[in-house]
Amino acid sequence: MTKGRNTTLEERIQIVKYCLEHNRNYIETAEKYQVSYQQVRSWVIKYDKSGVDALIDRRGKRKSEDEFTEIHRLKAQNKLLEARNRWLEMENEVLKKLQEIEGGRY
Repeated sequence: MTKGRNTTLEERIQIVKYCLEHNRNYIETAEKYQVSYQQVRSWVIKYDKSGVDALIDRRGKRKSEDEFTEIHRLKAQNKLLEARNRWLEMENEVLKKLQEIEGGRY
């Protein structure tokens, strides 16, 4: 089994093209381009289903603000506000405990 490696979009297109031109010979394609059989097969299936755009690596990419719908933007903003609220509540609890501790000493 070939260890995975990073590939560019152009490489993935070339690999899929080669595989299709050679009657979907995944083993030969994987050996030639030093990628795994499973990865070649996955790219070919994605290409068959959705074309070249499916070969774009979108891992770790976030949508830009203008790609969000209004509902998605509001949900994201709500999550940020909830997190900030939890932080402030914890901070208040710590300050109350600190006042109790300091008040008990004197």
